[in-house]
Amino acid sequence: MDKDYKELIEYLDEKFQNTTTKEDLNNLSSKLVTLEEFDLLRKETKQELIALRGSIQNLTNSVDKLVKAVSDLKTEYVAVSNQLNRHEKWIQSLADKLGVKLEY
Repeated sequence: MDKDYKELIEYLDEKFQNTTTKEDLNNLSSKLVTLEEFDLLRKETKQELIALRGSIQNLTNSVDKLVKAVSDLKTEYVAVSNQLNRHEKWIQSLADKLGVKLEY
């Protein structure tokens, strides 16, 4: 039974030696991020997210102001258009009473 374990251990040891070398482990460890680096990255990402939210809020406010300005202009345009129509009717009425032919 000891012999079976010994053979199994040797076999597994040989398999692991073939697949994982010290160089592979060094490469892997150089790619790993430490907890301090991870925490720093997390804080930087959080700050960038806060800045992005601020930018989006500013853009939203700007769009709201533009929409209000366009709405105000539309209202004013309707009022001016109605006033112009009234003036044209008055002018036409005066021309009819005075016997003047208006040409457009």
